Formats: sequence, structure tokens, C-alpha cells
Amino acid sequence: MKAAVLHEPGSVSVEELPEPAVGADEVLVQVRAASVCGTDLRIFKHGHFKLPAGQARVLGHEVAGDVLAVGGQVTGFHPGMRVSVTPNVGCGRCDMCRHGFNNMCADYEAFGITMDGGFQEFLRVPGFAVQRGNVFELPEGISYAEAALVEPFSCCYSGQQALRVGPEDVVVIAGAGPIGAFHVLLGKLAGARKLIISNRSRPRLDLAARLGADVCVSVRERDLADVVREHTDGRGADVVITAVSDPQVQAQAVDLLATHGRLNYFAGLGTAGSVPVDTNKVHYKGLTLTGTTGSTNGDYGRCLQLVGDRRVDLSPLVGQVFELEKIHDAFAYAASGAGMKAMIAFGGDVFDTAPGTGPRTAPPEGR
Repeated sequence: MKAAVLHEPGSVSVEELPEPAVGADEVLVQVRAASVCGTDLRIFKHGHFKLPAGQARVLGHEVAGDVLAVGGQVTGFHPGMRVSVTPNVGCGRCDMCRHGFNNMCADYEAFGITMDGGFQEFLRVPGFAVQRGNVFELPEGISYAEAALVEPFSCCYSGQQALRVGPEDVVVIAGAGPIGAFHVLLGKLAGARKLIISNRSRPRLDLAARLGADVCVSVRERDLADVVREHTDGRGADVVITAVSDPQVQAQAVDLLATHGRLNYFAGLGTAGSVPVDTNKVHYKGLTLTGTTGSTNGDYGRCLQLVGDRRVDLSPLVGQVFELEKIHDAFAYAASGAGMKAMIAFGGDVFDTAPGTGPRTAPPEGR
């Protein structure tokens, strides 16, 4: 099979690898669509603390496809079933896992980090990931591309759940990339009174407007704080979401909030360091500052159903589709800020809603 293999930071090559063997408790997925995440780009550039130097790895954790084979001990899945796979597999033993927060497990395993991910033709799902609920059957009618995007969408859903976005809220979303666009869709779904979104480049703002944003602010032309005051009669925003990894944006966020406002630091800063926070404003205005990372399997399941019920359409967020051999072009497009999500296709239309027959047959169990 073909796979895009990371050998060290900055070095990814498309290679021929042996097809994965299928263990008795495992599932083999023929990948149909895998989208590129900012985390993939960071690992490509800088590596990851859970990825030892010299360890080759297939990246990619936003993935959907068809079950090609199942081990003899597997129940609930069968060849031909359309599925998606969530990336973070909790240990199943710690307090976070016992409370349902597999995304917060300190001893987690993850596709595309500690296990090979979705930028390959066949993805082996280990038995512990099957048993801990990381494989989901796709609802009828959802495309593979949309299913791949449910993972980042569910992360945004987790962030908005922490903020309790509702119909009385003026919501400010700083950053109009794919994450900002997901937050627009979720804000509309929650019935937010007004959605204000900011960005440097105009094309992404134009898409945000088509998705339902009420006010689109080019920060090269207007000061975001002035616009927020203008649209709230000087009161400030009820909710602010930082959807871009920018220290300046994070530092400004508290200043945008109304009394009893809520803030979610959604995008992390990585190695960019810390930002100052005016704790007097937090204290005297009764502000709530939150942070979320990833999503639980429960969040993911709810979001998959939202898309399956056609309450939200994720297809406009597919910016450009690439073949696996063009993985470097896909990474460059994802890093450019020019469009939305880069999607890797594997020998078929990523917008298909029916299982494919597949170009190969599955290897025998335990081969």
C-alpha cells in the first residue's frame, strides 16, 4: 500500500509499505478521505513529544473510509461498513477516562502520533481502540469528506459547550480559518443573537459570511474592539473564541468581553509563549475564562449525528482535494491560509456517500 511517512521533522515521503495484518480483535479500514489538521503541520515541522526521534510515523487523524476486514473476535463491525475513527484513545483507567474525557487522558494513544494515522491506503485500528469506542459507523447520506471533518468540528463543539452559547449571546470569533468557520456553524445552530468574526484575509471572511456570520471584520481595515463596541452599544461581547494561534489575539480577547462574558482560548500557542491577562477585569466584571482541547468520543458521536441529520453542512469547508502523492502540496495549501481544509483522496470521490468496492482485497487475519 501507499503511505505518506514522516521520518523526521520536515521530511515526509510517499512510500510503498506492507499492508497491515489484521489481528483477532482489530479492524482494518480502507481510507477514503483524510483531511489535514494544523496539528499535522506542527508535527511535520517540529515533531511531537510523544514521537521519539528516529521513529517513522504516518500522520493524519481526521479520517473516514470503509471497513475492509475484521478480526474473528470483533463484533458490531463488518466489511463494507462505512466508518470514521476518532484520534485520541484514552487508557481507560484514569479519572479522566472514567469520567468520559478520553481527550484529557495523560496516558493516551493517538492515531498520527503514537500510532500510524490516516495518510495511508489502509488504517489498522488496534483492538483497544475498537473496544474503547473510537470507531463510528457513518450515518446514511454523509460523505467521506464530511465524515473526516467531523473530528475538528467536534472539537469546536466541545469548546462551545463549555461556553454555553445561546440565543441572547453576541459571539466574537477571532480567526476565520476552518476552525473559525466551524464555530460560525455551531453559533448559528445554537441560535446566537449575532456572530462577529475577524480575520486578516478577506476571502475567508467571505466564506464565513456565506456560512452565517453577521459581521465580518478585516483587522487590516478596522479595529476589532471598535467594531464590537459599535455592535453592542459599548457593552462588549458575551462570548469570545480565539480561533487562531496568535498571542496578540489572545491578549486582546479579555478586553472584548462584556460583564459576565465568557472566553474560550480555543487555539493554543504552542511554543509562542504566554500572554498577559488583566485579572482585575476578570475579577470586577465576573468573567469566565476557559480552554478546551480535542473532543470526547461522546462529543464526536453527537456531532456525527448533527451532520447525519443534515442540521449542518460541512462540505463548504473542503477547500481543495489532493491525491496522496501530492501530500506536500496539501500541507502547503493547509499552511497558506488561502482556503479551507485540504483533503486527501484515495482513489475515489471524497463526496461519495456509498461504500466503494476497493482496489484491493483484505489481507488474511494475522498475516
